[in-house]
Amino acid sequence: MILTDTHTHLYSEAFQEDRDQMIQRALDLGIKRFFIPAIDSTYNQAMFDLKKRYPENVYLMSGLHPTHVKENYIEELETVKRLLSQHSFVAIGEIGIDLYWDKSFLKQQQYAFREQIKLAKQYHLPIVIHCRDAFDEVFEVLEMEKGGDLFGIFHCFTGTLEQAKQAIGYQMKLGIGGVATFKNGKIDQFLNQLDISNIVLETDAPYLAPVPYRGKRNESAYLLEVAAKLAAIYQMPLEQVAQITTENSKEVFGV
Repeated sequence: MILTDTHTHLYSEAFQEDRDQMIQRALDLGIKRFFIPAIDSTYNQAMFDLKKRYPENVYLMSGLHPTHVKENYIEELETVKRLLSQHSFVAIGEIGIDLYWDKSFLKQQQYAFREQIKLAKQYHLPIVIHCRDAFDEVFEVLEMEKGGDLFGIFHCFTGTLEQAKQAIGYQMKLGIGGVATFKNGKIDQFLNQLDISNIVLETDAPYLAPVPYRGKRNESAYLLEVAAKLAAIYQMPLEQVAQITTENSKEVFGV
């Protein structure tokens, strides 16, 4: 059984003390594929070091996270462009709009989102979307950019059934993680109305740990809890969930 964590920040400072042991715990459970989203240029070296250490298991994205769109965002976007021309990446992400923490950079976030979608199209890569308190704003950009060359993953999907269908309509898979195990997470109530071909698994480690680890540091090994929850929702064996969602990840990332 091979499981795929389509979104995990393995380079995070939260894993500074035990990164290798944490990754080994996941590998031992059959979680063999780790897709690593970018945040900003300050993490690039740590991401490259991770890839060098685990070349068979780690896949890197390039991008500027919406909460890191600040005064220097043009400079950061230039770094993303430069890296894309120099290295091989599997996606542009995580990108999008986040209005939870700060609304003052909305226009810059919208600009950065569109610019990075254009880069994804230029390099024939999927996008990985971060959306928090910003479904309308994200969908507005996707509507402007929609087409056969726009596809990817709606990371950490927490919306309604209607929003899920809308995202799928833009050729997005839904990244499902720990929220599916929360009592108030809500998405577990309608996921079975969507074909599992639209779903990929993720942890977003070190954030959003699933039950029974909620509130603690998340890690990729806990992807098993998410997979087990989906097995219950879709009434299918865990191995089948692992196989289907891993195939779905290959369809998106091409690896």
